[in-house]
Amino acid sequence: MLSSRAGLAFVLAAAVAAASAFATPTHKKSSNTHARTSAHSSQTSSKSRKVSKKSRRTKLRGQQGIDTARATEIQQALIREHYLTGEPTGQWDSATVSAMQKFQADQGWQTKLTPDSRALKKLGLGPDYSNAINAEGSSFADPKPAGELPPSQSAGFAAASGVNR
Repeated sequence: MLSSRAGLAFVLAAAVAAASAFATPTHKKSSNTHARTSAHSSQTSSKSRKVSKKSRRTKLRGQQGIDTARATEIQQALIREHYLTGEPTGQWDSATVSAMQKFQADQGWQTKLTPDSRALKKLGLGPDYSNAINAEGSSFADPKPAGELPPSQSAGFAAASGVNR
């Protein structure tokens, strides 16, 4: 009886060991460093968090400043519109920033440190479509002189505007 109990205990122990060895895990390990609770892993994860924050700070993306040629164009336009005085320097300095902010505020737009696209267009510094493939018949092409318009089109314009000839 004793040997059968020992044999049964051995078989059960072997079955439990085999089942746990071949069982698939039901819980996946989290890649999140916050899920770890041991003292060593929390020290390691805090170091890795510091490194990752540092590396994110060093990766600068996008435009970091305004090119000197573009700054000169903007300054010339601001001088023309009487928001800036003096000669264009090509430097995006505090005087240029304040002039641009004043121009944008006068238009009722958000005043930011960088020029708004609407402000650049209003200053005449928007995109140039003159060399576009379809520029000739587009809305941004120069209009044809009145003498080159067909008579029916001229009459339609006159009728629509209410102007009698």
